[in-house]
Amino acid sequence: MKNYIDLGYEPQKNDLICEYLVQPLRISLTEAANHVAGESSIDTWTDIQTLSESTRQRLMPHVFYINNKTNTTRIAYHSDLFEKGNMPQIFSSIAGNVFGLKSLKSLRLQDASFPKNMVNSFQGPRMGIRGVRKLLNIHDRPMIGTIVKPKLGLTPKQHAQVAYNAWVGGVDCVKDDENLTSMNFNRFNERVDLTLRMRDKAELETGERKAYMPNITAEASEMIKRLHYVHERGGNYVMVDILTVGWSALQTVRNHSILPIHAHRAMHAALTKNQEHGISMLFLAKVARLIGVDSLHIGTARIGKMGGSVEEVLSTEREIQRNYIEQDSENHMLRQKWYGTKPVIAVASGGLQPAALPQLIERMGNNILCNFGGGIHAHPDGTQAGARAARQALDAAIRKIPIRDYAERHAELAAAIKKWGVPS
Repeated sequence: MKNYIDLGYEPQKNDLICEYLVQPLRISLTEAANHVAGESSIDTWTDIQTLSESTRQRLMPHVFYINNKTNTTRIAYHSDLFEKGNMPQIFSSIAGNVFGLKSLKSLRLQDASFPKNMVNSFQGPRMGIRGVRKLLNIHDRPMIGTIVKPKLGLTPKQHAQVAYNAWVGGVDCVKDDENLTSMNFNRFNERVDLTLRMRDKAELETGERKAYMPNITAEASEMIKRLHYVHERGGNYVMVDILTVGWSALQTVRNHSILPIHAHRAMHAALTKNQEHGISMLFLAKVARLIGVDSLHIGTARIGKMGGSVEEVLSTEREIQRNYIEQDSENHMLRQKWYGTKPVIAVASGGLQPAALPQLIERMGNNILCNFGGGIHAHPDGTQAGARAARQALDAAIRKIPIRDYAERHAELAAAIKKWGVPS
């Protein structure tokens, strides 16, 4: 293998820059970084006669940063190594065979800085934050959502009734759960028809705009059929399990999309949970934004039931970002200026309950969708009361009234606090 260590290299504007956490096995960090650079681009484990010097000079990667204290390395790749607008090919390079190198104990793709010509080869979100806020006529507050529970087992009629109860209680958005698609007991088309009918009823009764996010996750051509079915029946949003369908299928949906896409990150922990191996949620979030989702689950800032944190997505105060993307005071990756790519709504979901809202908004800001499952449907007085409790908690947070004080005049919130308490 050739030598790609070039610590004096200054990354060029069209370079794709990746940061890896590297744990070598019986070799030095420098040797390991060189192996990662070569394997992910033009080279292989041994010198090959077919790699001409002209090709090497033109397309060679540059390992321009090595930190032996943190075991991190940064590699700059010539953009001609990648097919523009083809996320599967990009992953096959920078997140492909390199994970299987036996010279590595572990490897984690922590971050990447995409050049402008690559960013602009993807469509990005259709609506983004501004478009979704316009769709729902919500311009100055966080949005409230719920996931119909139980995950599986309800008939279409029961599902639609739960959604209606949540909407009239005060939530803005109702979504399917990640593993509800089209089962024998709950067929997709019937569920969409009945739930949209109840959405329209709730809008008339509340005077508020509401959204339903049916889960269209399936084989790619079937997803397109479901996408069009939702649109033809007056639906205004769809949901996709972006990792289980894969980047290619997600790009296909985005290419055909006439509706905003809600991205569920089911399976992400298989890639993100091990802090020394896999792929960071920050990188996955960037990819989802590039391809074009409009809202994306990023966790609950350690407030809910899911492990991990959202700090890596919420904060981009890292050298690779400061140096190699548009300068912007916004420190949230989903909202940073990014060569014209629309910003994405961060979705907090997983074990939330109403009294957590003030703390959640303080940590995550205003441009979020707060999704409740059991935190609404397990309310002692039912789904509608649970939705009211969540909306009351939101009002308290917006008005900066202590949650317990606000609960003294709002019975539904008081009942929620009695059941779950107030997060410390």
